[in-house]
Amino acid sequence: MKVMSFHLMPYADIDPGIRETYRSAWVVLPNDHFDPVVGHRLYNRYLDELELADELGFDGVCINEHHQSAYGLMPSPVVMASALARRTKGRIAILGNAFCLRENPLTLAEEHAMIDVITGGRLISGFVRGVGTEYFSFGANPVHSLERHKEAADLVVRAWTETGPFSYEGKHYHLEYVNLWPRPFQQPHPPIWCPSQGSRETIEWAAHPDRKYVYLQTYSPAEAVAKYLDMYRETAWRQYGYEASSSQIAWCAPVYVAETDEQAINEARAHIELMFNVLLPKASELMFFPPGYMSPESLNHVLTMKAKNRGSVTIESLIERGIILCGSPDTVRRAITERHHRMGFSQLLCMLMFGSLPPDLTEKNIRLFASEVLPAIRELGDKDYRGFDLPREAAE
Repeated sequence: MKVMSFHLMPYADIDPGIRETYRSAWVVLPNDHFDPVVGHRLYNRYLDELELADELGFDGVCINEHHQSAYGLMPSPVVMASALARRTKGRIAILGNAFCLRENPLTLAEEHAMIDVITGGRLISGFVRGVGTEYFSFGANPVHSLERHKEAADLVVRAWTETGPFSYEGKHYHLEYVNLWPRPFQQPHPPIWCPSQGSRETIEWAAHPDRKYVYLQTYSPAEAVAKYLDMYRETAWRQYGYEASSSQIAWCAPVYVAETDEQAINEARAHIELMFNVLLPKASELMFFPPGYMSPESLNHVLTMKAKNRGSVTIESLIERGIILCGSPDTVRRAITERHHRMGFSQLLCMLMFGSLPPDLTEKNIRLFASEVLPAIRELGDKDYRGFDLPREAAE
């Protein structure tokens, strides 16, 4: 198993009282709540934490993109990847960039290629549509989200792999000259991952034999994660006639490790509850899932599976439902092993800083996980996966 450290870079100094005044920490929270002096400290602290994970032997570090939000201070993960490029040795995963929200996706394609060349081929590129709030931030029509996503991905992959110049004529993108300088270091292109909330349309696109992109489910109830990962495997088998390997399956979850279960819960409580009760869930369903963003079938499925994430949650409920991993090293090792037995992921992304977790506890968490959990779970592989029986009767 490959294990990476994922960071949201939240505005950790947020006043929890905003939930009483504003409906969301996304888009509508006035930006006078952001103090640039605090931001300076946080950005540099967060880069230090990712570099520490790299030093301690994680297989990679992961960053992502969000806009106009206290939940994550990375409107440009490319900037963070650039800062990490010369100071890390493992993979750098941008999970992801919303190519489809740009008027010209080639600007991001060029920047990803640059990072891949600088690092000598250590980039993982995440293709995301962006959650619904990003469409409010960009003033973009969510009805065109999926088709723009597919078209932008096609354009970027062709730009990375085909000799230019060539022209591109699509429904949304029209370019007379596509001739990427520089080209990516990795050939034919960097590995592509597809983080998703669970849209069936996205799963079908990612699992297609022409792509076989790594499918990533983020922190959700363990039951929901298992069902979405099963959906990916079953789509590959029933619809496309091949068996998806565990290397195509990834899972991301907040993780906190302390000396005992009780200590872990006590230390993490305020910070993880702030993440779920203040930073994450106050956006209305309309803002997260604007009309047209998903098909009615996919929207109903996602809201059903993830509805309990919204509202007031406790750390106990998050642990019980498998949304977070929290406890002693033995408890966390056992939980990851059990999830692997059921889900079969070969890529685990650990969010080791969340909400308002302070620097000392974050560093302790990273170090304890690296020394007491990481060595054991690295041994997990396909031989340990026993959760999903391929529906072979479909091929008969």
